[in-house]
Amino acid sequence: MSANRDKDDQVHQEKEQPRRRQARGERRIAQLLEAAATVFTTTGYTAASTNAIAREAGVSPGTLYQFFPNKEAIAVELGDRLIHEMREMCVEALAPVDPATALEEAVASAVDRFIAFNCAHPAFFALMHGPDIPGRMAEEHGALHAALLSRIEGLLSSFLPDAAPADLARTAHMCLGLYRVGLELVLAHEGAERDAYVQELKYVLIRYLDSLVGDRLGQAEEARDG
Repeated sequence: MSANRDKDDQVHQEKEQPRRRQARGERRIAQLLEAAATVFTTTGYTAASTNAIAREAGVSPGTLYQFFPNKEAIAVELGDRLIHEMREMCVEALAPVDPATALEEAVASAVDRFIAFNCAHPAFFALMHGPDIPGRMAEEHGALHAALLSRIEGLLSSFLPDAAPADLARTAHMCLGLYRVGLELVLAHEGAERDAYVQELKYVLIRYLDSLVGDRLGQAEEARDG
């Protein structure tokens, strides 16, 4: 009985060791990606180095190379994770709304979610909008951009049900362009000044869309009254 129990314990330990190594490896990868996010945000992708990332993570360059062969591999892994998280957030932030929802409420809700994501992950903007997007991230970001536009068009259709597809597409491009410019200003400030820029961004988007929605609503009301 004792021999069988010892054998079972040995088998259990042999199974547990790879799991522990895997868990340690995942924690180390998370540590390196967090450090990379800080370095990319501070210096930009082009100026960043594996030595700087290792230093930020508190490990040796040799330890870093056990998990990533170069800076690009780190950026791609980080970018993939951030894009995945952004996609999940977009599903909720840009879901079609009830036509009775106030324009101000819909815009504020969407902007707040996007701002919260980008403030929590400033490396996303640094990587995706920098001058040198690494590896396949350019394609991934392009696909995300197209998905964002599609979802914005779907949200706009709740307020502009009679708008032509070309008009919806143009308005979606304008909204995303205005948001990107505003986001850059938001991320460049902190505290109360950042909050003020968020409010300015909402104001710009609401005023832009209100002129379009207001005209459409006015036409719809006149048609019903007639």
